[in-house]
Amino acid sequence: MSLSILADIGGTNTRVALADGTAVREASIARYPNAEYKARGQDIAHILQDYLATTGARPDGVCVAAAGPVQDGVATMTNLDWTMDGAKLSAATGAARVAILNDLQAQGHALGHIAPDHLRNLVPGPVLPDASLLVVGLGTGVNAAPVHGQGAARVVPPSECGHVNMPVRSEEDLRLMRFIEDRLAARGEVPHCGVEEVLAGRGLANLHAFAAQEAGRPTEKTSAEVLEALAAGDPVATHAARLYTRILAQVLADLALIHLPYGGIYLIGGMSRAMTPHFAGFGLTGTFREARRVDLLQKDFSVTVVEDDFAALTGCAAYLEATTG
Repeated sequence: MSLSILADIGGTNTRVALADGTAVREASIARYPNAEYKARGQDIAHILQDYLATTGARPDGVCVAAAGPVQDGVATMTNLDWTMDGAKLSAATGAARVAILNDLQAQGHALGHIAPDHLRNLVPGPVLPDASLLVVGLGTGVNAAPVHGQGAARVVPPSECGHVNMPVRSEEDLRLMRFIEDRLAARGEVPHCGVEEVLAGRGLANLHAFAAQEAGRPTEKTSAEVLEALAAGDPVATHAARLYTRILAQVLADLALIHLPYGGIYLIGGMSRAMTPHFAGFGLTGTFREARRVDLLQKDFSVTVVEDDFAALTGCAAYLEATTG
C-alpha cells in the first residue's frame, strides 16, 4: 500500500499527515503555524521538510490542499505570498507522485470516504448512488462546487460562487443589502453584497450589526461573540442567526436547482458546524423546501454537515490513490 504525505494549508495553520492509501493516520496529524514560517521567509516546502525530519517517513506521494486558486498545477496563497508547484513539493519530500488541489476540491474528493459518525443530516431527502454531489464551504470564505463521478473519474471543478449576489426576496433583505454595501464602502472595499458577506465568518458579524441597527441600538460583535450571545438567548443575536439560516437555505436551494446534486449537498467549514445546532429551530428545512415552479426542492435532495475537521486531508489521500496509474 502506498504511503503519502498530505498537507491542508489554511489561512492560519497548515495541517500535515501521513496516509496509507486512502486512510489518514490520525495519530500522525501535526499543525504548523504559517505566520512563523512566513516570518522566516519559508513556505510549505520547509513545513513538509520539517515534518519528514521529525517522523522519518519516506512517502512516495504528496498532495497539498491550498486555500487559494490552483491553475495549471500551480497554487498561489496570496495572504501568505506562497506559490507552489509539483517540482517544489517533489523536491521537498522526495515523492514521485505529486498533486495540488484547491481546498474545496479536496473536500469534494473526500466525499464517500468520511466515516458516517462524522456526517450529520440536516435536511432529510433521497440520496441516489453515483449521482452528482455538491460541496459547500462556509468558513473564513464561502464557496461551492459540484462533485461529479467516482474514483479516478471524479471531477470537482473550481468555483468562486461565494461572490454571487445575495438573494433579495423581501424589504428586509433590501435594507440588509444596502446596509452591507454601505458598510463595505465605508471601509474602502468594493461595495458588493455577495453571499460571502453574510454567510462567511465575518458574515454573521455583519448580520448582527444590521440586526442591532434595526433594533435601534447599534453595536459591533465578532462572530464568536454573536454565537455566545445566541447561546444566551440574546434577541439581536437570534435575529442575526435567523437571517443567516434563511439566506443560507435560499442559496442552497438555488445551487441545488443549478447543479441537481441528487447524491446530496454537503456543508463543510467552521460556520456550518457552529450553526448546526440552530438550523432546525430557525427553519432551514422549511425555507430550503419552499415551493417553486418545479417541485424538485419539495421532494429531492438532502443536506448534510460534515463534522470531520480533517476531511481535506482525506480528500488529498483519496485523490492520490484514485489517480495512481
